Amino acid sequence: MSTLTTQDTFNSILESAPKNFTELRSKGKAQYLSQGLPALKDEEYKFTPIRKKIEQTISRFELAKSFEVNALDVKAAIFAGFEGSVLVFTNGKFIPELSSYDTTLTVNEITDQPDLPLGSIAKAEKDPFVGLNQAGFQDGIAISLPKKSKIEKPVLLLSFYKSNEGQVIQPRIWIEAGDFAEASFIDLSVSMDDSPYFVNKVVEIKGGVNSQLNYYRLQNEGKHVIEVSNTETDIREHSRFTSVNVSLSGDMVRNNLNLNLIGSNSEGNMYGLYLLNGKTHVDNHTNVDHTIPHAESNELYKGILADQSRGVFNGKIFVRQDAQKTNAFQQNNNILLSEDAIVNTKPQLEIWADDVKCSHGCTTGQLDEEALFYLRARGIDKTQAKGLLLYAFAGEVLEHIGDESFREYCIALVGDRLGSKF
Repeated sequence: MSTLTTQDTFNSILESAPKNFTELRSKGKAQYLSQGLPALKDEEYKFTPIRKKIEQTISRFELAKSFEVNALDVKAAIFAGFEGSVLVFTNGKFIPELSSYDTTLTVNEITDQPDLPLGSIAKAEKDPFVGLNQAGFQDGIAISLPKKSKIEKPVLLLSFYKSNEGQVIQPRIWIEAGDFAEASFIDLSVSMDDSPYFVNKVVEIKGGVNSQLNYYRLQNEGKHVIEVSNTETDIREHSRFTSVNVSLSGDMVRNNLNLNLIGSNSEGNMYGLYLLNGKTHVDNHTNVDHTIPHAESNELYKGILADQSRGVFNGKIFVRQDAQKTNAFQQNNNILLSEDAIVNTKPQLEIWADDVKCSHGCTTGQLDEEALFYLRARGIDKTQAKGLLLYAFAGEVLEHIGDESFREYCIALVGDRLGSKF
C-alpha cells in the first residue's frame, strides 16, 4: 500500500469538499499543512501511532459518500426502551426523511448555514485532525435549542458508517443551547460491514447561561475502524455539562475531549469507561480549562484491559491565575487482566491560582485478590466472582448516564463482555 504524504492526503480530501465556508476551510488547511498527521515524535500522540495506522489501513484517502439505509435499519439499531428524538446520518450526512425529532429543536444541515461560527470552539490549531476536518468536511448538522427550552427525552445521534476499500468519513456537528435550556444527546455509531474506514469527527457544543447539557457516547463499531473524535464545549455561568464516553471496540480510537469553563458557578463532568480486548487501542485525551473563579470539574475514567489491548489516558486540568475558588478532581483507574495488556496514564494539574481545591491520581493493577477470595468463600464460583468485581468497577462510570434506557443498554453490553470474555 502506498505511503501517504501530508500534501496528497489533504488534496484528495479537499477535492470533494463543498465550496463554502471558504475562510474556515482556508484556516483549517493552513493549520493542517503546518502540522501534518501526528507521529510518535509528537508529544500528544507519543503512545498512539495513528499516522502509521492510517497509512497502513486506508487505501483510498478520499471522502466516503453517503449511502442508503431504510426504516428497518434504523429500528434495528435503536436499543430497547429508547424514547426520544432520532437524527439519522450515513457517513456523516444527515438523512431528514428517516429522522424524527422534538419540534422544539431546530435542525439544519451545516452546508445550509453559512453564518454558523464553526471553528470558534474547536480550533484547528489545537489538533491537526480538527484542521483536517475543518478543511475538508462535506456534510454535517447544526442543532439549536431555544432559550428556556427543556427537551424532556434524549436526542439520539444515530450514525451509520460504511466504506469502500477504506475511505475517510468526516462528520461535523454543531450544537447550540440558549440560556436555561436543557437536553441530553446520545451519540451512537453503527458499522454496516466489517470493512476498515477512518472517522475524523468534530463536535462543537455551545451552552448558554444556566444551561444543563449531557453528551453520552458509545463506541462499539467494527474491529477494523480507526477513529479520531474532537469534542469541545464552552460552559458558561451557572451551567453544567456532563460527558460519558464508553469505548468497547475498534482498531485504534483517539478521543479528544475539551471543556472550557468560562463562567462562574459552572460545572464540567467527564466520565469514561474503556473495556478492551484483542488488539484494540483506545487513547483518551481530556482537557479542562478553568478560566473563571467559582467553577468545578469532576473527572473519572476507568479501564479494563485484556489480551493485547492498549489504553492511554492523558488528562489535563488548567487552573488560570484568575480562577480562584476552583474545585477540580481527576482520577484514572485501570485493571489489567493480561500480562500483554498495556496502559499508559498521565493525569496532570497545572495550577496558577492559590485558593483552590484540586486533586488527581491514577491506579493500575489487577483484581483485588482479597475481594475475590471473600466472594468465593460465600459459594460464588471464580468466573462469576471475577465478573461481579469487574462489573462493580465499571458501574461507577455507567451510573452517571442519566437516561435509563441507554444506561441499561450499556450495562447489558458490558455485562455480556464481562461474562463471555472474562
